Amino acid sequence: MIKRQDIESLEKKILAPFAVKSGESRGRQHREAEHSYRTRFQRDRDRIIHCSAFRRLEYKTQVFVYHEGDYYRTRLTHSLEVAQIARSICKSLQLNEDLAEAIALSHDLGHPPFGHTGQKVLNRLMKQSGGFEHNRQSLRIVKLLEKRYPQFDGLNLSWEVLEGISKHSRDDENPYLKSPENRFPSLEGQVADFADGIAYNAHDLDDGITSGLLEIGQLKSVALWRENEKRLDQQYANLDLKMKKYQVVRNIINELVTDFRKATLKNIKKYGIDSVEAVRTSPARLAGFGQEVGEKNAELKNFLHKKMYQHPKVRRMEFKAELYLNRIFEAYTRFPDLVPEDEPHAAGEASLERRICDYVSGMTDRFCIREYKSLFSPEEND
Repeated sequence: MIKRQDIESLEKKILAPFAVKSGESRGRQHREAEHSYRTRFQRDRDRIIHCSAFRRLEYKTQVFVYHEGDYYRTRLTHSLEVAQIARSICKSLQLNEDLAEAIALSHDLGHPPFGHTGQKVLNRLMKQSGGFEHNRQSLRIVKLLEKRYPQFDGLNLSWEVLEGISKHSRDDENPYLKSPENRFPSLEGQVADFADGIAYNAHDLDDGITSGLLEIGQLKSVALWRENEKRLDQQYANLDLKMKKYQVVRNIINELVTDFRKATLKNIKKYGIDSVEAVRTSPARLAGFGQEVGEKNAELKNFLHKKMYQHPKVRRMEFKAELYLNRIFEAYTRFPDLVPEDEPHAAGEASLERRICDYVSGMTDRFCIREYKSLFSPEEND
């Protein structure tokens, strides 16, 4: 039977010198005995998958609210797709797949209901109380709010996973930038970050076409779509729209991942990166696209922002979401007893506003809608 030590030894043999090795982790906030056959990062991944915040991602908006159809991505399916892309990249670069997967699966745990609209609303409502940002909230969840172990609050994840979740945002609540020499996170963290962007753009493109918000004619102006569609048409004539959409999106992902891998390897060689410490102290970020593909990806991102995220149908739902969150937050602030009794103490010594923010940001879309109806609809009795 394979033991943890066997996996750790194997990592030292097959992973690149600049990959994070699980046996060399900086450890956890609270000391724990090591597992007999799982590495630190494998345990982190498993703890994330089994936590309640991860399950709630099933009913949190990516772009389309849950009741608009079963086909569209949610935060949960998005997180799984990010993890898959991150693992593929890490395997090809000889990086630690388990670390990247744990970061990818946990990167959206702190997202509130209704996607980026929810984040903007909560940040405004919390302006006088420290604000709200979903990466910081993800850290708060895994370090404090999840209650699964009698020995400590949170999930007690390893330092390297917490570093990846933080995305190195430069603020006082990020403890992973206190060492001035640490300019960048691990390569696994950088890969998970870019995998998030690749999955986000490509799969929102897929959902946008399926929903009818985007038309094929509009996409002719986007180089990534236009070029991949042309190559597909040369190979297969008269494909139906559904098959063409699948294949073009698939090829876009492959093009982005292939270029990302090539450009990142080029940077690793350029700066002579030969250790994890060299990654963190590198004079420039190592992970990224080449210039041409980077510009094409930015074009796709801008197109989605203008044609999809600003679409009247999406904006209409954003208006409703803002109404729900504003009124629920106001009601809880005026009448704190409306928050369930087991919630306020979950955040320790936090202010009332922060405890309300923790509770509201943890809501799914459908729970938030139901709570709004319960609070403000005369027909609701509970």
